[in-house]
Amino acid sequence: MSLPEMMAASVLSAPRTIELKQVPVPQPGPGQVLVRVTAVGVCGSDTHFYETGHVGDIVVQGPLLLGHETAGVIAAVGDGVPSERIGTRVAVEPQTPCRSCEFCKSGRYHLCRKIRFYGAWPVDGSFAEYALVDDDFAYAIPDSMSDEAAALVEPVSVAVHAARRAGVTAGAKVLITGAGPIGILNLEVARAFGATEVVISDPIPHRREFALAHGATVALDPAASDLSAYDEHFDIYIDASAHAGAIGSAFPAIKRGGIAVLVGMGGDELTIPIAMIQHREITLTGTFRYVNTWPTAIDLISTGRIDVSDIVTGRYGLEDVEGALMKAQTDPLAIKTMIVPALTPTSSAG
Repeated sequence: MSLPEMMAASVLSAPRTIELKQVPVPQPGPGQVLVRVTAVGVCGSDTHFYETGHVGDIVVQGPLLLGHETAGVIAAVGDGVPSERIGTRVAVEPQTPCRSCEFCKSGRYHLCRKIRFYGAWPVDGSFAEYALVDDDFAYAIPDSMSDEAAALVEPVSVAVHAARRAGVTAGAKVLITGAGPIGILNLEVARAFGATEVVISDPIPHRREFALAHGATVALDPAASDLSAYDEHFDIYIDASAHAGAIGSAFPAIKRGGIAVLVGMGGDELTIPIAMIQHREITLTGTFRYVNTWPTAIDLISTGRIDVSDIVTGRYGLEDVEGALMKAQTDPLAIKTMIVPALTPTSSAG
């Protein structure tokens, strides 16, 4: 099957400006594959890039394709990649490390100082019909896994990495603040790793109900309930809200010797109870994306140990990426929004 020369792509040309354009189909170089994109999840970082033109110190300096939660089918391969890979359905790990520094050599490639992340300037993402991917970061998925489930391997990987950093194990008692997509997936992964009690907090009623349906022991409304009943109760605290108030209120609920993991991306500074952290010997850490998580995440989804079947609450074509990016802010019932290039009208791209 011959490939087209041009493809539809949703291009971020300025903050709050995305245009559907026809652009050349990229060609895979050595060690790369060209993936025909079948589904792309919308992430909060995509929305932040759209709204402000930057995330942290990454500043968009020119046209950029957002999107990094990607599933697709290998359509072409570059030099050094077996042609037998063509036609393979894959879930994409959206980063390219240097592979030669001390962090890459020690298996911590996500900390590579030269790492390039898809959908973050200057590397194009996958809000398009095709995307370039490093061959070894395009993971084959079982036939039983849907395209949307394969796209969700990326956010599930965020949760797997957080659970590993937190040391979630059999019998753990876990507190999570924030019941958005990442909070829900952290809940499910914690359960899959053996947690016997998971309490989650979120101000949105629908998200609390969703959390209960996905295995939460209790879902609290932070406006109506504090954590006083859980003083020194939890082995592990995971924040998926990036809300300073939520984080600060959680520390008294952490056991002596417990672990707090910050997953949500918030402000550059945070006020925390240092004396409590010292006296209780609470370990406080963060997470930076993920590392060596794709096989585990694929296995958790494909075996049904975590359920992602109802997390996707909205689907859009490439012509309405802007609407998809703002869905979480405009629809209180939204959980996860997906871009499906096949839904794009063929006459939409200019």
